[in-house]
Amino acid sequence: MGSDKLMGTAERPESLEGGVATPVAGLRGTGGPDRENVQGHGPEAEQKTEEDQEQGYRRPLWVEEPARRRRLPDPVRTAAVRAVLIVAVTLIQAVVAFLCTLAGSWLAFPMVLSSVAFTVAATWGVLDVWVTRQVWNQRHGVVSAPSSTARALRRERRIARRQARAAERARRRIHRRGGAGQLSHP
Repeated sequence: MGSDKLMGTAERPESLEGGVATPVAGLRGTGGPDRENVQGHGPEAEQKTEEDQEQGYRRPLWVEEPARRRRLPDPVRTAAVRAVLIVAVTLIQAVVAFLCTLAGSWLAFPMVLSSVAFTVAATWGVLDVWVTRQVWNQRHGVVSAPSSTARALRRERRIARRQARAAERARRRIHRRGGAGQLSHP
């Protein structure tokens, strides 16, 4: 038995049965139990693990899981990144101003003034994220209130698309029949 098995760093988990190392059945590429054979018993599990051994099968290092929340829209994400950067710079500047004040440096007064200015900018940045999110929600119809202007805009766009499709179908129908511009057909 190697030290990697004692430390739990082996490539593939194995169980000891009768002093012989055998692969644990049921572990598949997802890193979890096999859907077809959850308990890992029976000839199917043995056959699958033997095939895996022959092919040199290895579990992936990680398994991607679906995101729990949806990704932020691009404008909102951009505003959020900008706000985080401004807030980070503001905090660093405030710490530097505080340390300069403690040290009695001549740089303390300009740093305090610039910290005040950056605090205003940071406040604006955070409010910008909130406003951008609200505007995006209203324009793209995420808000599901009956009075939402986005719902009316969506309805208007849907009606316009239907009318455009109907006009296109009518135009194709006329051209297909060979009646270019004729209103009645013989």
